[in-house]
Amino acid sequence: MRYAGDDPPVRPGLVAPAVAAEHPGLRLAWTEVEATPGPTPPELRERLRAMADRMRGAQAIALRGRDVPHAYRVFFRHVGLDPDVVRTPVEAIALRRMAQGGLRPQNLVDDALTIAVLETGVGLWALDAASVVGALELREAAAGEPHAGRLVVADESGPLAVLFEEPTARAAVSKATRRIALVAVAVPNVPELYVHEALWTAWDILA
Repeated sequence: MRYAGDDPPVRPGLVAPAVAAEHPGLRLAWTEVEATPGPTPPELRERLRAMADRMRGAQAIALRGRDVPHAYRVFFRHVGLDPDVVRTPVEAIALRRMAQGGLRPQNLVDDALTIAVLETGVGLWALDAASVVGALELREAAAGEPHAGRLVVADESGPLAVLFEEPTARAAVSKATRRIALVAVAVPNVPELYVHEALWTAWDILA
């Protein structure tokens, strides 16, 4: 489903000047969707199963060599994360597929993100849109905030998530959520088309 046959609008997030100077090409994009969290529907279960069947051991290992996953691996090293220990978004899903012998359904929201990340390689998260105050921004957590000095996705009230980690309790999607902010973090050398496609894919599933 699209808005009147069109793609949902994708909004650019802010990037703090110091972060932009240190990490040229790092950016944030997001869109919103009205959706009610719940169990994974049968058609989404089948889509996950088909994707898992196409991802055998050799294909999962080869993921890291593709352009978008490779860009995330390079960025992880640049910010002091070992991508062989702290996995990039798509590699984390590939490892889960190997460990489970498939991709076990989790819930509607998490499975929508799984499919979008697998199809594009782009890091994608879901936030409770009602908890977001003002504009989204990539910045360093300030002194006195949790995780001071680390890169975070934040709003006007403070950090919502450490970069590439799960959202804080304030921002996490819950059973009461009725509007979801889908957030993509694009690292340098990831084409904008992939970023938009990741958001559109998750939006389509949830809408």
